[in-house]
Order: sequence, then structure tokens, then C-alpha cells
Amino acid sequence: MTAGRNNVSCLSRDWCTPPKYVNAIRNFFGGTIELDPCSNEHSIVHARVEFVLPEIDGLRADWNYRTIFVNPPYGADRQRETTIRDWLRKCEQAHLKYGAEVLALVPVATNTRHWKLHVWGAATAVAFLYDTRLRFLVHGQDSGKGAPMSCAMVYWGYRYDLFEKVFLRYGAVVDLRRLHGKHVGKEECPGLFEMQREETAI
Repeated sequence: MTAGRNNVSCLSRDWCTPPKYVNAIRNFFGGTIELDPCSNEHSIVHARVEFVLPEIDGLRADWNYRTIFVNPPYGADRQRETTIRDWLRKCEQAHLKYGAEVLALVPVATNTRHWKLHVWGAATAVAFLYDTRLRFLVHGQDSGKGAPMSCAMVYWGYRYDLFEKVFLRYGAVVDLRRLHGKHVGKEECPGLFEMQREETAI
């Protein structure tokens, strides 16, 4: 997780992914995570390429990489005027534009605009993690305190079966592919198409 995190329950701006999930992500990607677009000095992800503020803004840089893991800022970055919606949009775009496989560790917020636009009907699958109070690393250390929200691992890619195999031990895996394309209707996702039109107009 990178600069820009704003959460009233934690003074740290850098909430890093716990080791067991880093290991699962690396296992899923065959041993190598090519890009971590929102890394920081305490991260244990150790992707081949890391974007770290202020040197490189991950939302402005190109994501033309084969395997990408994103643990985005959950709050709003007032300086850059960005939110988690911008990160989820970038995840979806990297998959659609480059065929990248993208995993993102995000808060469960199923009724929000960013989930409706970039997860439902866009992602391949999601694993709702059993760790309801996931213990992120703070400054590289286990703080002993759980996050105040439930989290999920979202996947944009082509290997659903492998995603299910790897992440079923960590959470309830849901196949989202049936929501793609013509299978997504107004009756299935109320308001989705209206929001997509608004998003395009922005």
C-alpha cells in the first residue's frame, strides 16, 4: 500500500500486505510479480518493478506488465484528487488493454460505485477473505491490530480455475464471469448502465 491511505483507525499511510497473501499471490503468478504500482519502502511484495511515490505515480505510469499486484490506498488522496475507484479502473484497463493478469487486495464495499463499475461485470473473480480483520503490516511490522473492514482479493484475468484453487483456502471464491458482456442486464445490476454512461461522460 502506498502514500495516500487515509483511515481514521490508523495513523500510518502505508499498510502493507501480510506475508501469507504475498506468498499466495506469488504462487498464483508462478513465482514472479512483475509490477507493484503502489509500493512503499516497507513493502515485502518485492515485485520486479515497483512504483513508489513521489518518484513515480502509479496512476499516471503505464501498466504494460504481464502480472500485477495492487494493494491500493483505501482512502482519498486529497493532494492528487484520487480515490480507490481510480485504482480499480486502472486494474480493469490494464487487463483489457494489455491482457495483464491483475490481483487487487481491496475493502469489501459491494454497494459502492467503484465495485459496480470495475468489479461486478468487469473482474473475473473475487475471494472474500476469511480474515474479517486482516492484519496489515504497519511500517513493515505486524501491529497486532486488525483492519476495521473486511477485505477481498479481486482478479482480472483468464485463469479462474487456478485462482479458485489458490485462494479458496483464504476466502469464499465467487465466479464473476457470468456477469460479463451480454449476460449483464439492468435487472441483474440495477443502475450499472446508468453509472457507466456517467463515468464515460466524466
